[in-house]
Amino acid sequence: MRILVLDTNHPVLVQTLTKSGFEVVEDYQSSLDEVLDRVHEFQGLVVRSRFNIDQAFINKAKNLKFIARVGAGMDSIDVEYARSQGIVCLHSPQGNAVAVGEHCVGMLLSLFNKLFSANMQVKKGIWNREENRGEELAGKTVGIIGYGNMGNAFAQRLSGFQVEVIFYDILSGLENQYAGEVTLEELFEKADVLSLHTPLTPLTRGLINKDFLSKFSKPIYVINAARGKSLVIKDLLWGLDSGKVLGACLDVLEVEESQFQNDFKDPENKDLQALLQSDKIIFSPHIAGWTHQSKYKLAYFISQQIIDKFGV
Repeated sequence: MRILVLDTNHPVLVQTLTKSGFEVVEDYQSSLDEVLDRVHEFQGLVVRSRFNIDQAFINKAKNLKFIARVGAGMDSIDVEYARSQGIVCLHSPQGNAVAVGEHCVGMLLSLFNKLFSANMQVKKGIWNREENRGEELAGKTVGIIGYGNMGNAFAQRLSGFQVEVIFYDILSGLENQYAGEVTLEELFEKADVLSLHTPLTPLTRGLINKDFLSKFSKPIYVINAARGKSLVIKDLLWGLDSGKVLGACLDVLEVEESQFQNDFKDPENKDLQALLQSDKIIFSPHIAGWTHQSKYKLAYFISQQIIDKFGV
């Protein structure tokens, strides 16, 4: 079986597949048109985020047996159409679950204890204790939406903080020792902190909006380390202005990478400018699952799935 790898990953991916007898071709430079001209030569495709694997792409890949994404989300792949063509779709969400869980805890503690603002003030020679008085996590109720690998890892890492962890997921029966399953209405009633851990789907696109935030009985803190398009920026700003949202930890935004750079420089993009200037929000550039360890695990786990299903 010939496998085309289109994104750079940890070397363990290619090493493991090659050792298992697959012919692996790495192509990190060709244009999309160049890739489309030769993708029919391959039975396997390994991607990350370089190209969208849409219906037109899949139609060119006449001989594909599988598409494997080295990562958790599958929104860059038309999974439904691929499966209709008999193509197996694989991903490795367990590979960066620990990283995401730790990152979310770190962001939340940093927000509660005003570590970023305090750090910058001290570096400027400002010693202000009262302005940086913190908020304790103990005693809070953390509500998680989406209880897959990421949500579970976050809940597990909260287990030593004397918090109640509850979750809602469209799949029922996922309860374990780290969190209790509730209805969405119960989550609206009880949560002090909302953490989103869902893939981007028609159900989750724009999920965190004004109407959604209005349903919480208490002012909340928001964490989004899932997908930026699941949270509407202007509605988060409304939440902050109205007091429905006390603060936010955002690892993802509606726009990222080159589009973020363009919008950042655009003074007319008032929502983004207001968001970035808020002292109630801390940001990171989509790195919640981006550790040295997760880079290895993502590549290793996807290689093992390929071997298990297609190895000889």
